[in-house]
Amino acid sequence: MEQAVEKDIRNNDCVKITFVGATRTVTGSCYYIKTNNVHILVDCGAFQGTRDNEKRNVEPFPFKPSEIQYLLLTHAHLDHSGLIPKLVKDGFKGKIFATKATVDLCGVMLLDSAHIQERDAEWENKRRIRAGKSLIKPLYTIQEAADSIAYFHGLAYNETVDLGNGIAARFRDAGHILGSAIIELWVKGDTGEKKLVFSGDLGQKNLPLIKDSTPIEDGDYVFVESTYGNRKHKGIKETVDEFAQAVAESLKRGGNVIIPAFAVGRTQDILYILNQLTREGKLDHLQVFVDSPMALQATRITVKHPECLDKETLELMKRENFLKNTVALKFTESVEDSMEINKIKSGAIIISASGMCEAGRIRHHLKHNLWRPECSIIFVGFQAQGTLGRRIVDGAKKVRIFGEEIAVNARIYAIGGLSAHADRDELLDWLSKFKKRPLRVFIIHGEEETAMGFAATIQKQLNLDAYVPNILEEIRI
Repeated sequence: MEQAVEKDIRNNDCVKITFVGATRTVTGSCYYIKTNNVHILVDCGAFQGTRDNEKRNVEPFPFKPSEIQYLLLTHAHLDHSGLIPKLVKDGFKGKIFATKATVDLCGVMLLDSAHIQERDAEWENKRRIRAGKSLIKPLYTIQEAADSIAYFHGLAYNETVDLGNGIAARFRDAGHILGSAIIELWVKGDTGEKKLVFSGDLGQKNLPLIKDSTPIEDGDYVFVESTYGNRKHKGIKETVDEFAQAVAESLKRGGNVIIPAFAVGRTQDILYILNQLTREGKLDHLQVFVDSPMALQATRITVKHPECLDKETLELMKRENFLKNTVALKFTESVEDSMEINKIKSGAIIISASGMCEAGRIRHHLKHNLWRPECSIIFVGFQAQGTLGRRIVDGAKKVRIFGEEIAVNARIYAIGGLSAHADRDELLDWLSKFKKRPLRVFIIHGEEETAMGFAATIQKQLNLDAYVPNILEEIRI
């Protein structure tokens, strides 16, 4: 098989695919597809985590944005969408296709990202002025982010869009966050039609709120994520019980519970679970603060898109029992309200973004609670290398927050079973559903060691040709 694939890739120069990001790392998702007539991107994500990764965001794109006719977006998380305003700023005039829910979420998330870009540039320039250095500009502004939204076009799940020149795309449910999609892309070349399948981020099964991912039965070349390609999650029931125990133990100690959570997806899941645990009598008298304006907007968008939700959630919504009359819940929007939360010394469950503690209001809550032994920090999602969240989970005794050294005395919980990503066995199961054997499986969106190990697992267990590409590597099909 290996020789046949290599011959196919070497001899047909009609379609070229460049891995612009998410290779041997979990962020920066972006694939540049070039045919004789069409230039397409799948995702245009920001690099996050280490400083070296984030430096890539300011580098010029390795293609001309003005030549890109279409951008196909798997979902709204910034490591898949975060460089779209920069793409438009640098000359993109094409069409961005995504599910309708993803379009709505990007309208919130890209503006929030731009706000952070402007604020960080302002803070850095104050430091540069004092040091006599030249000033910098934000990666993109709020206005530039707003301008980029005009290029979005919303599609329904399972809807096929004709891109012309023998190219068509279809968006299938990925079960990761609201609106997340697997992208099927049909490309016609000199040697006939080839089908590319981009998994995007695949969700684990049986999570609250949204449906499970859609099986795909055929594809010539498959691009599959590997975030958790080296481990297996606990079962969802066991995970929810673990989460309930962590919350109960934390509140019993008399401190606050801090939950870093992405405003889109993870926050809504946690609210659903707290609601469920209260209805079942496993937790009671909960005082919950969601300190994220974007989380409030994302929650409203979630309710707006019932086509993405599972049957149980829809039944709860019909009975008007969704997040009502179970917990004392308060969404905070203003900075003043956020500051008031930090005056609370006991009994508060504070959910705030970002999920990896790299930006946003969560850092203020960590500053006020991380050093207190009666408090707890409960991590419910993946923590990328180089992030503050990863340092805390890995056992750092002290961390720096806003230039101040903070002792890590709070109890730290890491509950991986609530991750929105499929684990190793679920990824293998998804790949096993292909009735037509892919010619090659490309392993992307995973840390290098994890991706390499997952490729070996695929080859051993599924007898598929699996390959881990390098950054900016080009293949031909």
